[in-house]
Amino acid sequence: MKAEERWQSRFRAPRTTLPMWARQSPHRAVYRSNASGAWEIYAWDRSTGQSRQVTDRPNGTSYAAVDPTGTWIWWFADTDGDEFGVWMRQPFYGGPDVPVAMPPGNPSGLGLGGNGVAAVGRSFRGGFDVLITEGESEAVPIYRHDEFAAVVGMSLDGSLVAINHSEHGDFLHPALRVLKTDGQVVGELHDGPGKGVTGIRFAPVPGDRRMLVLHERRGRREPLVWDPATGEQREIWLRVPGEITSDWYDDGRALLIMHSHRGRTELLRYDLAGGGLTPIESPHGVIDAAAPRPDGSVEYSWSSAAHPPVIKSSSGHVVINPGRTPPPSVPLEDIDVDGPGGRIHALVSRPERLVPPYPTVFLLHGGPAAQDDDSFLPAVAAWVDSGFAVIRINYRGSVGYGSAWRDALHGDVGHIELADVAAVRDWAIDHGIADPERLVLSGSSWGGYLTLLALGTQPKSWAAGIAAVPIADHAAAYEDEAEGLRAAHRALLGGSPAELPERYAASSPITYADMVQAPLLVLAGENDPRCPIRQIESYLSVLADRGHEASVYRYDAGHGSLVVEERIRQMEVSIDFAVRALAARG
Repeated sequence: MKAEERWQSRFRAPRTTLPMWARQSPHRAVYRSNASGAWEIYAWDRSTGQSRQVTDRPNGTSYAAVDPTGTWIWWFADTDGDEFGVWMRQPFYGGPDVPVAMPPGNPSGLGLGGNGVAAVGRSFRGGFDVLITEGESEAVPIYRHDEFAAVVGMSLDGSLVAINHSEHGDFLHPALRVLKTDGQVVGELHDGPGKGVTGIRFAPVPGDRRMLVLHERRGRREPLVWDPATGEQREIWLRVPGEITSDWYDDGRALLIMHSHRGRTELLRYDLAGGGLTPIESPHGVIDAAAPRPDGSVEYSWSSAAHPPVIKSSSGHVVINPGRTPPPSVPLEDIDVDGPGGRIHALVSRPERLVPPYPTVFLLHGGPAAQDDDSFLPAVAAWVDSGFAVIRINYRGSVGYGSAWRDALHGDVGHIELADVAAVRDWAIDHGIADPERLVLSGSSWGGYLTLLALGTQPKSWAAGIAAVPIADHAAAYEDEAEGLRAAHRALLGGSPAELPERYAASSPITYADMVQAPLLVLAGENDPRCPIRQIESYLSVLADRGHEASVYRYDAGHGSLVVEERIRQMEVSIDFAVRALAARG
């Protein structure tokens, strides 16, 4: 199989997400799959093995849930990826879609109760609210605020709603509040400046009001169990080095622990009664989602850089087989580099049968509060198949390395991350991995933003840049982006553009556009609510005015595409651009 055919087959191979099942009807489940050629929602009756496609839309569907009784599937209807719309309900075994009676907005969490009641989080221009709805009745607001808020979940009996909020003005370190469905406050959990508390889920037992929470009291995310009515808290302290998230077992007597360390994941069971911790066998790699079944087994979605995803059970069997398995790729190498803010963990994928130094793509993740890890990524494999080494960097701002590393972006946003990128770049050159004349910088979203910023502030370091759905001008993006992204901007940069214009300008690629020398490819979604296209157009216009014409690929979707063939086209455009740009340098 030729290299191009091999990487394209990885994109086209059917994939599914971990099924979510109805808590009171666990044989009824929903999942997302790209089997139709776009990521859509599917219903699966596990008792019969029958599945059906729930949604069928030209640009795919991102958000879905099933209510605890398994009666209704909820999915979010936006327009061509703009993330603005309303929730729809469809009977589990099929039938007409019923719109939820509420004003349209951007989704901000959803909680479904076993009694037919739902809590819907919504953002709109100027604020956030939470609405309660039952059946086809008009949704009633029970919460509204100018600052960020999102629904975490609803108790199984439908009596309590949990929301994360930043009324204190800090989107990055939220507080947690539990309300009754009439808006009355039951409990509040707030650990103060720089220490967020994030709700996970109510106990999956009728009448149980305990909430599973992640806190940051010891410099990393760890679980605790909280009773919002009494205020009682039980911290779960574990002697493991990395960060932790968690979920309930079905009887509420134990917790599933997902421990992440250096880009790999392990599973453990923690018994609340005695505090016993039991490892759950799983392969070396990354588990991006896991959930306990009522029989005590755990189902999880696993992959590694070398091995394509599979959805497995701790009992040993494959849970759901989407079909054809894509070709494997190369394993990762871990590197640790001394950087200006501490040790930087980075990941290297080398092309086979080639001799270093390699043409190298530095592929920057989005977020910034995200992480590169050992999971299987068709885009990374495509670059490797095309003869490039790929280096990915968990720069300051990334998750997985403690709260201080994640929160390090203060006062000099963008430049802090690029200082770490530069340290890893120099290390890779000094160690003979990367050819200094053939370095391509690429990224999507926040990674696309860093790519544009680096081309202007490190103009002699990069042979080419590829920026997908980037921020090019923070102030202009703020004007057009969804309200949740405005809250993130205020938190990262310390205020709004009106309050801190110099800081917004100092961190914006458009400020350094006249310094750009390398060939540039920009990929932009026409309907992107997160990195709006108007500010990208302004940046491209400034470049053109200075005599630097960028290559531009525009597509009819939002912040990325859910359509398989569109993703392949974008990959083709990116690889072709990089090859031509390096060839032009001789």
